[in-house]
Amino acid sequence: MDRTEFLANFAAQFDDTDPEEIQYSTRFHELEEWSSLIGMCTLAMARTEYNKTISGAELKECDTVEALYQLIKSK
Repeated sequence: MDRTEFLANFAAQFDDTDPEEIQYSTRFHELEEWSSLIGMCTLAMARTEYNKTISGAELKECDTVEALYQLIKSK
């Protein structure tokens, strides 16, 4: 799983947040635009782009984009 591609795919889940604002150190739950809908889109992205299934509880435990990347990569 390519790190640059993953970051771009994750940032694409947000409509109003500048992609430059999203880095691996970003605490994405703290972004103004973060919502349960974007969370569901993120779960769908993991499944469709990477053929990995993560739960909502696992997503909630991730505090940064890096943690999310590592979680999906480990599945």
